[in-house]
Amino acid sequence: MSRATTLPPEARALALHLGARADAPPSMVRLRQHGAMRDRPGGRWMRFRARQRIDIRRPQFEWRAAAGPFGCVSVTDSLLAGEAALAVRLLGLLPIAGVRGGAAAAKGEVMRYLAELAWARDAILWNAALDWTVTDQRTLCVAAGQGPARGEVELRLDEDGRIGEVVAPDRPRKEGAAFVERQWRGRFFDYRHHAGRWLPFAGEVGWVLDGSFVAWHGRLLSWQIR
Repeated sequence: MSRATTLPPEARALALHLGARADAPPSMVRLRQHGAMRDRPGGRWMRFRARQRIDIRRPQFEWRAAAGPFGCVSVTDSLLAGEAALAVRLLGLLPIAGVRGGAAAAKGEVMRYLAELAWARDAILWNAALDWTVTDQRTLCVAAGQGPARGEVELRLDEDGRIGEVVAPDRPRKEGAAFVERQWRGRFFDYRHHAGRWLPFAGEVGWVLDGSFVAWHGRLLSWQIR
């Protein structure tokens, strides 16, 4: 069965509305960002500049950032071949924090990939690993992964029919030595027509703990698809 026959028409319409190409499958999105992040409510913001690649055909990505004073903290966050990895180092040498492997970490990274379809809309058409459920005209759910590493995110469209919000009740969050599933949400905005596609040039995500807090916000500096 072809991808064209398994993809719900509402998902296909969303991809085309956002400018995805149905005639020539690309392989990768590459982008640059700057922004700030923190790990807890009231925590100190850490500015960053980052480069990211997002795979169009598979749920894979790699995000590399330089953060902190003079970019002395390096962060690599990735989902490659189904394995999640996070490495935080000082001066590129001294480990500060990290995670490698495990179903909970993989589920969290799968959910990040799904949320960031706003920056990789061609994957809606070409990534056969994505499973779609249409709730209504402005709400679609997308899932990927297997077993305990399977994650799902709800995409809520804005008044222009673009991805405006992403919501999940159970994204794993590292708390001490364990992962705890928490409510997670984000939004995309400042849409601009760029390289033939409608792209949000700004986004933010955060957690709902005792209250909501933004953990990450960023803006695009460049975006390319190949």
